Amino acid sequence: VLPSPEGPVPSVSITEIRQYLRAQGIPFHDGYSCLHTPSLFTGGRDEQLPPASTPYTLFIDKTTGSFLCTATLAEGTWQDFQANVELRHHGIPPTSLEEQEEDARRACEDARCIWDRALPLWELLDKEETNETKAMFGISLVTDATLKRFGVRYLRTAKSLVFPWFSPRDATLKGLKLLRAEKKGDAIAYVEETLPRFDSYHNLFGLPLIGRRDTELVLTGWELDALALHQATGVASLALPRGATSLPPALLPYLEQFKRITLWLGEDLRSWEAAKLFARKLSLKRCSLVRPSDLQPRPLEALNQDLNLTKILRAALPASHKSIVSFRQLREEVFGELVNTEQVAGVKWARFPELNKLLKGHRRGELTIFTGPTGSGKTTFISEYALDLCMQGVCTLWGSFEINNVRLAKIMLTQFATRRLEEQLELYDEWADRFEDLPLYFMTFHGQQNIKTVIDTMQHAVYMYDITHVVIDNLQFMMGHEHLSVDR
Repeated sequence: VLPSPEGPVPSVSITEIRQYLRAQGIPFHDGYSCLHTPSLFTGGRDEQLPPASTPYTLFIDKTTGSFLCTATLAEGTWQDFQANVELRHHGIPPTSLEEQEEDARRACEDARCIWDRALPLWELLDKEETNETKAMFGISLVTDATLKRFGVRYLRTAKSLVFPWFSPRDATLKGLKLLRAEKKGDAIAYVEETLPRFDSYHNLFGLPLIGRRDTELVLTGWELDALALHQATGVASLALPRGATSLPPALLPYLEQFKRITLWLGEDLRSWEAAKLFARKLSLKRCSLVRPSDLQPRPLEALNQDLNLTKILRAALPASHKSIVSFRQLREEVFGELVNTEQVAGVKWARFPELNKLLKGHRRGELTIFTGPTGSGKTTFISEYALDLCMQGVCTLWGSFEINNVRLAKIMLTQFATRRLEEQLELYDEWADRFEDLPLYFMTFHGQQNIKTVIDTMQHAVYMYDITHVVIDNLQFMMGHEHLSVDR
């Protein structure tokens, strides 16, 4: 849930951050998405300020002011950072903000149990089982050496591949992701599960293998793609924890050391759109994008088709466009739109085939207004309409000014479970757990609001959670406070 209007996180500008650091005599330099400073949390606690020779391991997000120390994993808001600077001036050691919560500790223990039960794939005694498993996940060409290097294991009981998340600081196991393959007719669907839950699962798979001197990186949307890429090209490659759905700002500090980042997230237009969005977060000038096409599928598919992955990487397009372009530069994009007309039309609704005929699909950057008399079912319909997209990975932000979030969440949970849960309370936890995993967020406003506050909150949500769908219910409630001079 986003900060409530009563106590929002005070926004801070990059200018204010720089002025504060200079006033406190804290050295810093400008990175791509963060400012780098010496850490307050490592050694040298008695001196007033860190010596100039200290490595710059503390990163301050230029957009939000949040910080992360990669040496101690201490993290917090801009206000926490200022508080620690004040403590230091009074000779009090900074408070490390890394006290793990009970939930996180339990998730670590659960992860450890699963990890201990899982076996390296090449240690399965039955060669046939190994080959069948590899074929099921499409990784027959991925060598045992690659699997071993990335520490991938197999959990027999759940028929799942296990990808570990090791702490970048001390290599302890912090969590893991399970990947299961399910046959649906001729197609194979992949089901993912993370420990801890997805919203606190900030893992860049492959991070422990990155050397300090690595300056080039490929970001992929899937762990198996990272394996294929590294094996085929030898380049440093990492997988985002939620694929093309989001790039949590908490991960940006770990990507600061790279002078060049290539985003190769997947093979559809949604991953192409996501790559463009993420490049803005990472700084356009250092990013290149691999455009999805038949000749440039996702890395694992490219490996299986015996394509030249190094050549595909070399052909990646720079993310920063010049202000004027010729048709020659747009030519491939136009062809891509003609080939993928279905995908260009947007994300289709699974529950409303008639709506697909009318609107084709949900596309970013478009405004749709639903009107109807009171009690005609607008909120009920729109909550199901938004839920349908959210279940397909469209990150959704709800602003309900008319009914409160508890009631709205109850309606959506009922629609999600497609059953009356009040009559089957024993099923509540099971459905609530699944509902919690959706990329769904609620604004905590109610009644008439100042439009600027609402828009600031939306922008914050877009940066933090990569929101691509915002629902406002309803527009009248946003109109209350404004003067007549405002263009409604």
